[in-house]
Amino acid sequence: MTSSPTNLTAHPWFFCGIGGSGMLPLATILRGHGAHVAGSDRSFDQGRTPEKRAWLQSQGFELFPQDGSGVTSAEQILVASAAIEDTVPEVVRATALGCPRMTRAELLATLFNAAPQGIAVGGTSGKSTVTGMLGWIMEVAGRDPTIMNGAVMKNFVSDAVPFASARVGAGPAFVSEVDESDGSIALYRPEVAVLLNVSLDHKSLEELRTLFGDFLATAPHAAVNIDNEEARLLTDRAQHLISFAIDDEEADLGIEPGSIEDTPTSIAALVVDRRSDEAHQLSFAMPGRHNLANALAAIAGAAAAGVAVQDAVNALASFKGLARRFDIIGTSASGITVIDDFGHNPEKCRATLRTLKTHPGRVIAFFQPHGYGPLRQMGHELAETFAEELGPEDVTILCDPVYFGGTVDRSEGSERIVRLIEEAGGRAEHIPSREDCGARIVEIARPGDRIVVMGARDDTLTVFAKDVLARLA
Repeated sequence: MTSSPTNLTAHPWFFCGIGGSGMLPLATILRGHGAHVAGSDRSFDQGRTPEKRAWLQSQGFELFPQDGSGVTSAEQILVASAAIEDTVPEVVRATALGCPRMTRAELLATLFNAAPQGIAVGGTSGKSTVTGMLGWIMEVAGRDPTIMNGAVMKNFVSDAVPFASARVGAGPAFVSEVDESDGSIALYRPEVAVLLNVSLDHKSLEELRTLFGDFLATAPHAAVNIDNEEARLLTDRAQHLISFAIDDEEADLGIEPGSIEDTPTSIAALVVDRRSDEAHQLSFAMPGRHNLANALAAIAGAAAAGVAVQDAVNALASFKGLARRFDIIGTSASGITVIDDFGHNPEKCRATLRTLKTHPGRVIAFFQPHGYGPLRQMGHELAETFAEELGPEDVTILCDPVYFGGTVDRSEGSERIVRLIEEAGGRAEHIPSREDCGARIVEIARPGDRIVVMGARDDTLTVFAKDVLARLA
């Protein structure tokens, strides 16, 4: 199979799990190029996201139950996660028919590598936000980019496109986040590689150093966060480097000391371009130092792609953020604010909690683990994060991990994390049912509280956050 979109559209496609955050934008891009795309999703069969199902059907996607009935021809290419079980009916049917199969990462890499100017965003945390920022900068700069994101980008949302996690443009630039967790980052051949940070997540640090080092070495241009020690140590792998940092004053792009103004809903600072000794006032509607670092990354990545720093800074003034990335759902009449957030690993959760604790008010942190496996792997670090970042008045509430079927070991779950939080000096409660967690949150919430709903791989968390806000009213 050749790599151009034209050849890709010559085949019919079937996506197993088409509603997923990694699958839907890819299906959207293929459909935007004119391909025939069908799919199934367990969540649709379970009735969990009817509005997404209705929208996909309105866009011309053929949807089937996840029973194998949609796989009908050997000409179809099956797109399925590398981790999906061989017993899933679509996989069984595709195997019987001899259908070609691609993973999500293989398809994304094929589309990305075919673009004249691939801009890849890598790192353990912040990829979706930086991809959204970079995509918006390229759009405002008139580059008409294609964008692949794991989150809905609010700047591209409209009544016609409510699930804007992808954009299909006619320009040469293809902006995408790339994943290291499964090693697939090695598949990409970017013109510009942006490295945000390197920290323990799904792989060992030794494995991550190799993956991210090779990622930088592959690209003719790179932008690297040298505030992150592990990322800084990889800069010698870059060919043409633009470094960025908030604190390290050796960085090409940085922040003027003392210029940061952080509010509960925004951040502003003076961006210094030390290559030209110029300064530019940056302000955008997302709070927290981690988002300032994300903005610097996007500016540096855009600069590496040929966009003037001033133009990139100006574009971010109108950046609206991403769904489920410190997404303020609303504030009740009694002054209780509900925030929807994608925090699910220690670093992401720490950044969100630290942003909340920068400003006064108690925090009620609701956390839904995104699986039993991740909870076993990083549970100790997660517990430390909640215990260390939250104070004696704050409370963490965990429901049971999300489970949509499969053969995973479910013998140990959220009760272990609560125990670890308490052993580390924090306050936590385990309430198995998410619905009961919502009732408990409404029961204990008081004026001035910030309630943050955290977790991944479950679109209904946003519905849960909105329901909590409605019940508070």
